[in-house]
Amino acid sequence: MAEPESIALTVDEIVVRVSPGTTVAAAALIAGSHTRLSIAGEPRAPLCGMGICFECRVAINGVPHQRSCQILCAPGMRVTTGRELAIR
Repeated sequence: MAEPESIALTVDEIVVRVSPGTTVAAAALIAGSHTRLSIAGEPRAPLCGMGICFECRVAINGVPHQRSCQILCAPGMRVTTGRELAIR
């Protein structure tokens, strides 16, 4: 079977289309979202890109604390970054 030309997923209620092989961290950045908030409420983004720093944690399909730099996007995936907390 041929791979799809693009994958659609939702990041903070924004539909994003990415190429197969794209990480969730990259999709979050494309959507204009940070990946989480610090304890002080500051937006954080991926730092190391290899799953060591945990700055890229998001909720994927309702499962919290997923390292977005280590997970590839899948069709229909729902990602929540905590952006709604920063908008308040």
